[in-house]
Amino acid sequence: MAGVCLNHISRESNDINRLAKFYQEIFGFEEVESPKFGEFKVVWLRVPSSSLYLHLIERNPSNNLPEGPWSATSPVKDPSHLPRGHHLCFSVSNFQSFLQTLKDKGIETFEKSLPNGKIKQVFFFDPDGNGLEVASKEDS
Repeated sequence: MAGVCLNHISRESNDINRLAKFYQEIFGFEEVESPKFGEFKVVWLRVPSSSLYLHLIERNPSNNLPEGPWSATSPVKDPSHLPRGHHLCFSVSNFQSFLQTLKDKGIETFEKSLPNGKIKQVFFFDPDGNGLEVASKEDS
């Protein structure tokens, strides 16, 4: 398919403003204009100077789906399970500085590297329990 690219990722949340603040503080997302849907609220975020958007959508209280690992039948709160679980991955050129930011904010992490040792990885959860990975760039 010609011209295919990732447009956005969506996350459902009971507190979209809290989740927006997390992604703005941790990853530097900026809030962009979002439509008014009426029956539910949204916050749209974008990575500056890119076309990657994150759509935060107010959770539908009538859904029976778990919100994330924290509310699943068998909660998984240990980030060491994330390398083989559902997660989003971002790459950063300032990996050590980013890692220090997570530690300064008291975020529990799990660190590892790819088998060749060239790319470092850190796994953690956002406030709603969504799995995240941040990887160093190979040339950093």
